[in-house]
Amino acid sequence: MNFEFPFQELPAVLRGPRVERRRVLLGGSAFWGTWVEDGADAGLLRLDDGRLLDPNAQVYLPPVEPSKIIAVHISYTSRSLETRNKLRPTETPTYFTKPPTSLNGHGGHIVKPADCQYLNYEGEYAVVIGRTCRNVTPDEAWDFIEGFCPALDMGLQDFRDTDQGSMLRVKGADTLLPIGPGLVRGVNIFEQTLRTYVNDLVVQEAHIGEETIWGPHYIIADIARHITLVRGDVILMGTPCHSRSMRNTTPGTFDTMARKRASFSSSSRWARRPSRRSTASRRPTLTLRRPTSSLTRSPLAYISSSMARSRSPRGWLTSGAASRVSTCCWLSV
Repeated sequence: MNFEFPFQELPAVLRGPRVERRRVLLGGSAFWGTWVEDGADAGLLRLDDGRLLDPNAQVYLPPVEPSKIIAVHISYTSRSLETRNKLRPTETPTYFTKPPTSLNGHGGHIVKPADCQYLNYEGEYAVVIGRTCRNVTPDEAWDFIEGFCPALDMGLQDFRDTDQGSMLRVKGADTLLPIGPGLVRGVNIFEQTLRTYVNDLVVQEAHIGEETIWGPHYIIADIARHITLVRGDVILMGTPCHSRSMRNTTPGTFDTMARKRASFSSSSRWARRPSRRSTASRRPTLTLRRPTSSLTRSPLAYISSSMARSRSPRGWLTSGAASRVSTCCWLSV
């Protein structure tokens, strides 16, 4: 693992048991629930009031309510090599912000404005703050993390030059941040492989532990020197190489469904880590898992990101098939 300030003992948020919290809209009101891991009700969503729900039949809200969303520009070595031709882009991390109005939930619509042509995908994971955090060390920062969420940081590249410094419209437009459906703790993020799929083809892949330049603990400590982080705040941890524009989208038409299969889960199904050769034309390992039956694929585009534990066959931090691990968004253009 390539980190500043490596830890001596695995922090509690990275250790089991695995807990996944979800937020749903039911009868016009928001409710929190927990994914049932074991027993007769395994695979169902148990609301905090005790009701059991079918996860496939719910309207999901983002499992976060942040006062701010902060994103790291580059935090993977492959992305740094791709854009800067060196393993480390800068001496210290650099950041941009996204407004909370960019948040999107499972099953929502990603809207590409009619005056834009280029909409890029970036598969990522998000760190969610659990309590007020200011002036902490990297070792202490782990205690302020509530959990992790899968995320897709979409970007309107038409504004890349005009908004180069702020990234305001590039990354801040409405609906461009699908996140969830789950907020998960009890998994080791550094043992996961991040993959992004388009039409079931792998277009991004990185082992998080091997490619991370600055871990969440370093990022939190760095930000919290100057900015108070409060419960619910979101930090996006960047994307690996091969972020590209979605194709087959024409302004003013509705022609693409973008589904980001992303959540953290454990599973009895395992996947071998693919080889390092190009993944652009290979089928994803997640085809071994049963497909989500509640949505229909568009023939034009199907986008997803996933994280799967590849070092050991014990469990997954993944996204993909099965309702528990799907974040789906329609792309309206």
